[in-house]
Amino acid sequence: MLQNPLTPAEQNALRRLIDWSLTEDLGWTGDVTTLALIGPQDVGRVAVVAREAGVLAGGCVLPELFGLLDSRVRIDLLVPDGAVLKTGQVIARLSGPLRALLTGERTALNFLLRLSGVATLTSHYVAQATGTRAGIYDTRKTFPGWRLLDKYAVRAGGGRNHRIGLYDQILIKDNHLAGWQSLSGEHSLPGAIRRCREMYPQLVLEIEVDTLAQLEQVLPAQPDIVLLDNMSPQQLAEGVALRDRLAPRVELEASGGVSLPTVAAIARTGVERISVGGLTHSARALDLAFDWEG
Repeated sequence: MLQNPLTPAEQNALRRLIDWSLTEDLGWTGDVTTLALIGPQDVGRVAVVAREAGVLAGGCVLPELFGLLDSRVRIDLLVPDGAVLKTGQVIARLSGPLRALLTGERTALNFLLRLSGVATLTSHYVAQATGTRAGIYDTRKTFPGWRLLDKYAVRAGGGRNHRIGLYDQILIKDNHLAGWQSLSGEHSLPGAIRRCREMYPQLVLEIEVDTLAQLEQVLPAQPDIVLLDNMSPQQLAEGVALRDRLAPRVELEASGGVSLPTVAAIARTGVERISVGGLTHSARALDLAFDWEG
């Protein structure tokens, strides 16, 4: 079996989601159809097969899930997460107690389809940015409870993770500024940066701007990252030139209006980061299946 690639936090999130998913699916009585038709000693073998090309994420779900259902299930995971799949490719073979295989089938596929869909979509964006300095980053636009696994799937697809939550990085956005300015009477963008640095000097600090004039204001304050929101490729290129002149250590992130047809042009502007909420909130499930092998 291939090595588990999850971090400890991601592994804990996976266990919680599997436990919740099985509780939701089995209710108080269990898999009544399987219990009626399949005996406790019956065994079988199935293959997990890709019905379409894509990128795998979530193979590590299988041992965790079936280990809970029946530790006698044997799992041979044939390809690692992050692997490019061809149509018809066998991803894994599972053998052992048939009750466990049938009971876990839908839950396993729910995880695999979702996570592989995120990885596959991410890989398309990454391919469009190849040859530039731009990395493709996710956002916090994830399904509740699924954030850590969604972000893992982004990495499996070749993308990178933005902040995990509200606790691990400062990101000063327009509504933060509006609230702070109205209450404090302070209207300086560098002033907001200084205030956050004083409170949390150990954290990466990013600030969002809507115009090149705002970018020029914030660069002397040396934020770690400036998010350029909804700017055209021409504006982004001008922003890169301005940054190179005033604060070359500051990274620039393009966000808003990013899609597969537009991401290549955005990447060519010279920004270091492109954040795409659609990686996690709009990924289509990859078509995978359990095929009976006897």
